[in-house]
Formats: sequence, C-alpha cells, structure tokens
Amino acid sequence: MVVRNRRALHDYHVEERYEAGLVLLGSEVKSLREGKAQLQDAYVDLVEGELFLIGSHISPYNYSSYLNHEPTRNRKLLLHAREISKIRKRIELKGYTAIALSIYLKNGLFKVEIGLAVGKKNYDKRHDLRKAEENRDMRRAFRESNR
Repeated sequence: MVVRNRRALHDYHVEERYEAGLVLLGSEVKSLREGKAQLQDAYVDLVEGELFLIGSHISPYNYSSYLNHEPTRNRKLLLHAREISKIRKRIELKGYTAIALSIYLKNGLFKVEIGLAVGKKNYDKRHDLRKAEENRDMRRAFRESNR
C-alpha cells in the first residue's frame, strides 16, 4: 500500500470497489515509490467517456530535472469499457460519487482502488465512531481478562 484515503471511509458508505490502472509520468512513479502522495480530496470524474483522477497530489520528485510533473494534474484511469459504463451509470444517479480509496503497487504497476460511494450523514458518522469505540473497549477488556 503506497497511499490510503483514510478520510473516505469516515465520510462515505462505499458500496462497490474497482481496480483501475493509472497513467503516470516517470517522476510521478519515483515520487510514489517514496510514498509522497495524498488522496484526501481526490475523486473520479468522467470526461468525454474516460475516467480521470482529479484532486490527487503527488509531490514533485526531488532529484528530477526541470522536466518535473505538475503535482495536482488530472491523471487518466485505465478500465474496461463495461466497467466505465457501470461507473458512469452509478455516478449519474443522485447521491453517488466515485472516490479514490488507495493507490498501491501490484506486479510492478501502480493501481488505484475506486469506490462508488454515498455520503454519510452526521448521525451515521457518530454511530460509526461509537461502534468503533465499543469494539476497542471490548478488545481491551478481553485482553485484560486473559492475563
């Protein structure tokens, strides 16, 4: 795992996940291998029948020449046509959005995990926090009882 969008699971209910290839420049690949990227505000948008990763930030590579990349440029995603059409149909429905969940390395290639998601309400977020706290307390109590 190179980069994970931790905020996404807090703000959205992720219903479907897709794996997409990512079109990168050489300096972006080197910067990603160093782990210098952010997906906090990244989302996926459909432009003329193709999907693009928008709002992601990949820091410039320190040892690159003057031909370094722009950190916040839009990056093309590589998916099959039927997957693009499925995502397009879901995005057009009210309330759905496609967000970037993580960037990772698979067989020497960088992949993006895309999630089709619906935004959470504030009470959903509070409920999830309460449930996580209860689970943490249960694990702590169980661990102490086994000592």
